[in-house]
Amino acid sequence: MKIALAHDYLVQYGGAERVLECFTELFPYAPIYTIVYDKKLMHGVLENKDIRTSFLQKFPLARKNHRIFPLLMPLAIEQFDFSKYDIVLSDSASYAKGIITHPQTLHICYMHTPMRYAWDDCQKYTEDFGFPKIIKKMVPFAMNYLRLWDKASADRVDKFIANSNFVSRRIKKYYRKKSIVINPPVAIDKFYLSPKRKDYFLMVGRLIAYKRHDIAIKAFNALKLPLKIIGRGPEIKRLRKMAGPNIEFLERVSDEELPQYYAECRAFIFPQEEDFGIVAIEAMASGRPLIAYRGGDIQEHMEEGKTAIFFNRQEPEDIINSVKKFHDADYDPEYIRAKALKFDREIFKAKIKEYIEKELKLWN
Repeated sequence: MKIALAHDYLVQYGGAERVLECFTELFPYAPIYTIVYDKKLMHGVLENKDIRTSFLQKFPLARKNHRIFPLLMPLAIEQFDFSKYDIVLSDSASYAKGIITHPQTLHICYMHTPMRYAWDDCQKYTEDFGFPKIIKKMVPFAMNYLRLWDKASADRVDKFIANSNFVSRRIKKYYRKKSIVINPPVAIDKFYLSPKRKDYFLMVGRLIAYKRHDIAIKAFNALKLPLKIIGRGPEIKRLRKMAGPNIEFLERVSDEELPQYYAECRAFIFPQEEDFGIVAIEAMASGRPLIAYRGGDIQEHMEEGKTAIFFNRQEPEDIINSVKKFHDADYDPEYIRAKALKFDREIFKAKIKEYIEKELKLWN
């Protein structure tokens, strides 16, 4: 069986890249086709793999500013030749699902989400990523083309795997396609319970607008309680200016330090709507409860009063009220961790392998 992997772009190490990492463990000799690749931004992950990039790799700005080339991305992903493969496994939140395969090639797409900036509020997208004024003016005109391409490219996929029930519903709405759900992998064994508990609350994730660090910062400014924020991103300067002295930005921490920050926090703050929310599961694997927005897929994995407190609006006041209601003693760390075990990486890989083998037999 000849298999190839396809990925949107390798310019950060996040949830999508952890999925790809598991795919490479299942299929270690499969080449990876991607639009652009930046070894430095990937922190050495996948550097020994056969990574094949598009013509955009040669553009000076593409690796660090790939979002300013949305009209070239479809052309870039369509240039790859998959004619010699029996199966292509793509994982995509935007363009990788748009690869063109021959009739005899089975294309399975693991979908993180339908292209958000095409189907959701494109004006909000341009603001969130801080585009130059000229790009902001062009984006609305480009979106009609991207929506048409995105729908057409979804028709090229033979089988969809959704990373959550939330995403499965979006696939059905925008693409009119069925999908099965296999939740993303979490390195459960890296996280642990700690008998120590410190006085801080915690947030982890890229500092981008939709993660809503801003409302959490406003809430904790008012509460005067310690909040630690782990992560980097384009919002960091704006968020630092907003934050009071009780809020600490740790930026990037080591793989050894991260589990300790999770394990010793009072609770994990999760104010965003996510298609899945890997950092929330990492907090659960550390036995820590969540104070979370009731949106996206995360509410399907939480139990009110046992693993989380939910709030219904993305407003500072809602976070403030939830934090005031929160009591550490109400939560059992062992119970919370047990709820996270089903997301283990090895379980994920076993499910993916079983699904691919089944579909390949039916295909042939």
